[in-house]
Amino acid sequence: MNPRRKKRLTIISLILFGVASVTGLSLYGLSNFVDVFYTPSEVHNGKEDGTLKPEVGQNIRVGGLVVVGSVKRDPETLKVSFDLIDTGPMITVQYEGILPDLFREGQGIVAQGKLIKPTTLLATEVLAKHDEEYMPKEIADAIGKHHKPADYN
Repeated sequence: MNPRRKKRLTIISLILFGVASVTGLSLYGLSNFVDVFYTPSEVHNGKEDGTLKPEVGQNIRVGGLVVVGSVKRDPETLKVSFDLIDTGPMITVQYEGILPDLFREGQGIVAQGKLIKPTTLLATEVLAKHDEEYMPKEIADAIGKHHKPADYN
């Protein structure tokens, strides 16, 4: 191989190695910001696909139904705690802030935050579904026939 081709091949190889390194480091850095969706049962037992259950300190999203009678509000602050359930065990969600207008007991919600105990989520965001007809596929599959819409009329 002549020296000119050898030099070009070396430069191209270094550029490809650099691009691959930057791509790999970027993907590794972004993996810390991915929030995996769990149901309350999956938080306790792990997912059915063999994935381990979430660890304390991990950022996750949890979806389920707010247990009737479980909402506890602090009268002096915006702190609120409530239990979430699907078909099995429940978890406790702690949140400080203004809840969505559609938040109520018996309602399906998704809470995003950090797991501070094996069954306690410190939420940074709480989302309430906007329509009785809509339910995320994961929650609908987990709840199945046990879900009965609450009558608030």
